[in-house]
Amino acid sequence: MDLGINGRRALVGASSKGLGLGCATALAEAGVDLVMNARGAEALEAAAADLRERYGVSVTTVAADITSEAGRAEVLAAADSPDILVTNAGGPPPGLWSDWDRDDFIAALDANMLTPIALMKACLPGMMDRGWGRVVNITSQSVKAPIPQLGLSNAARTGLTGYVAGTARQVASSGVTINNLLPGIHATDRADALDGPVAQSKGISIDEARAARAATIPANRYGTAAEFGQACAFLCSVHAGFIVGQNLLADGGATNATI
Repeated sequence: MDLGINGRRALVGASSKGLGLGCATALAEAGVDLVMNARGAEALEAAAADLRERYGVSVTTVAADITSEAGRAEVLAAADSPDILVTNAGGPPPGLWSDWDRDDFIAALDANMLTPIALMKACLPGMMDRGWGRVVNITSQSVKAPIPQLGLSNAARTGLTGYVAGTARQVASSGVTINNLLPGIHATDRADALDGPVAQSKGISIDEARAARAATIPANRYGTAAEFGQACAFLCSVHAGFIVGQNLLADGGATNATI
């Protein structure tokens, strides 16, 4: 399918690996020029070089902490009013409700709620002026059904979801859509970070921990970054102009909900 976005320009956060790289790859395949951001310069440059070679698109890299004001300013200056914004940042660490204090919640809110909001506030006016834009926020299945050990993520990402619900409906008449893409477990470093402690606590191998988790998913496997990226690219396409303020689960059926 021709996504109709060849020649557009996208800013993709946390895109040196994992789900962010999956999104950047799918957009590059569709002919979108990229501004890629991550904290680690080496992995970021390697990913960018690969996409340039494979798809012939322009790729600008900015190694910076996008959750900081200085980092956002650097990234936004390089992006120069993009047509497409994909917000993404690593999730907070797992734990128990009794483990977290105010500083933990502030850090989670900064990374997973306030940073996407700041990026949207910076990019939406240009999109609205041009009469076209796409925003996809990578959040989590936990906004549909909370994951007890991910309470920091549950709180921050649900707050972002509420903000998007109202904002998306205010900008839609300008040809701009905002939607959230909700990953379940995917074969990424984040999955390793979650499976490792489970394996350790149960005295089993990490492969056994993965198999046990996969067995709880109707699809009976972890998702891939590539298929997640294609879902993101569709939401960024010309074909998704009537999809507004939605929360699309990409979790293999793991969230047991009717709606």
